[in-house]
Amino acid sequence: MKIDVPEEVRSVARVLRDAGFEAHLVGGCVRDLLLGAARGGRIEPKDWDIATNAKPDDIQKIFSGFEGAPADNPATVYENDFGTVGVKTGSDDPALKVIEITTYRIEGKYTDQRHPDEVKFAKTIEEDLSRRDFTVNAMALDVVHVLNAENVVMVDKSSEQAKRSDRQSDPAITISGLIDPFGGRADLKNKIIRTVGAPEDRFSEDALRLMRAVRFATELDFEIELNTRRAIEKCSRELAVIAKERVRDELVKMMTASRAAKGILFLEELNLLEYVLPELREGIGIDQNKHHVYTIFEHNVRSLDYAAKQDYSLEVRMASLLHDIGKTRAKGGTGADATFYQHEYISAKMAARALDRLRFPKEFIEKVAHLVRRHMFYYNVGEISDAGVRRFLVRVGPENIDDLLKVREADRIGSGVKKAIPYKLRHLLFMIEKVKHDPLSPKMLNVNGEDVMKILRIAPGPRVGWLLSALLEEVLDDPAKNGREYLIARIEDIGAMSDDVLKEAALRSRIKKDEFEAGAEEEMKKKFYV
Repeated sequence: MKIDVPEEVRSVARVLRDAGFEAHLVGGCVRDLLLGAARGGRIEPKDWDIATNAKPDDIQKIFSGFEGAPADNPATVYENDFGTVGVKTGSDDPALKVIEITTYRIEGKYTDQRHPDEVKFAKTIEEDLSRRDFTVNAMALDVVHVLNAENVVMVDKSSEQAKRSDRQSDPAITISGLIDPFGGRADLKNKIIRTVGAPEDRFSEDALRLMRAVRFATELDFEIELNTRRAIEKCSRELAVIAKERVRDELVKMMTASRAAKGILFLEELNLLEYVLPELREGIGIDQNKHHVYTIFEHNVRSLDYAAKQDYSLEVRMASLLHDIGKTRAKGGTGADATFYQHEYISAKMAARALDRLRFPKEFIEKVAHLVRRHMFYYNVGEISDAGVRRFLVRVGPENIDDLLKVREADRIGSGVKKAIPYKLRHLLFMIEKVKHDPLSPKMLNVNGEDVMKILRIAPGPRVGWLLSALLEEVLDDPAKNGREYLIARIEDIGAMSDDVLKEAALRSRIKKDEFEAGAEEEMKKKFYV
């Protein structure tokens, strides 16, 4: 086994070593390197962190003329109180542009459950590792050994190394330069997330570690050790005091894992979900009706599971998880004939509020809420005309069609059906492909606002927009009317209307029940109690 470390990291380590200081790879990069090697492949670390006995001033001085740094100065960045200096490498790889070097340290109490009240520099790497959260993140690799060609030393099973407890490591193999005082390598082998030291102590220092335990278990497909689980359950309410942005960031990492559904179930099992997405919990144990096999909660989680396994975007995954959270509030009646009329509207509002509370970006919230709101669209072969499909595209937005169909797939699989894309959806895709180049917005008309103002001799104002909207309504019904000669004639005709009549014509597409939201769709909703 050989541990492969990028040249940028090796160069930084050499500078520290040549200056007489220690250099250890620490944290997640060591975990990922060992895990990848154990699986016979490679897991690319997201960050490369080095711990050293050099003080921040020493580090800045040593790297002041670092040859690997870009031309701009300074070559280092030191903007924190925790002894971490960033060294610029000039690499094109985002993960290697800046290598963080942190002085060995120990920490005092965490009064605010986020930052240590006091940070003191330590003398040894073992002291530094003792402050870390989980055993799999509390290993270090001496870069002096990494720089050598061989990184693994085979040892006799009868040696003192072999007599260590099973938690320490595989007794047949020792990785040269690995420092593992808390059994992290064995926990990697056994797929266990375990705190360094007493679990309650670690969680009282920073309650975000409650979420991090679940996130690591989700990303790595590990289990959480029993005492660690019990401490999470006991300390769960402490998550309420953590900044929502930090909770959001952990949730995003969990949701982008292929086993995202496992993470949501973990959150519920460990009493954390009520502090992250309490709206989702409203569906726990709530049966649906004769058209549904699973409870509302189970259905939502299964929908997420499908979206995650298909590697769909975060927006699609989130919409799949939240698309039916309003069903509990919309539920009418009980048993096999229960109804859920208008649940998509309620779900969209609940999803928007939940994501806003977690400080998601506005555009993200709007996209997810839109997908949730529109997920109940109706389409049946032979019942919807080309004009109906064009209006569907206008309402949903051509840019959202692919994602909306993915949410529908997840909804179907989450309901227990076997086919994600039935014939109806395949036919809708055909119809969309057929009409997608037809005019769908005023910008696609063969006239524009300047034409309107010139022909009618009017100044810029709302009448211009109203008239273009009225023209678009005609073209949606019949794209052949998008000829310039026809539209110019219609500008003169429509321009003779009063403001009130023109405004009503412009808004017609917003207020009338088109084919996707009238008749057939309402019958479908009644048939399936939704």
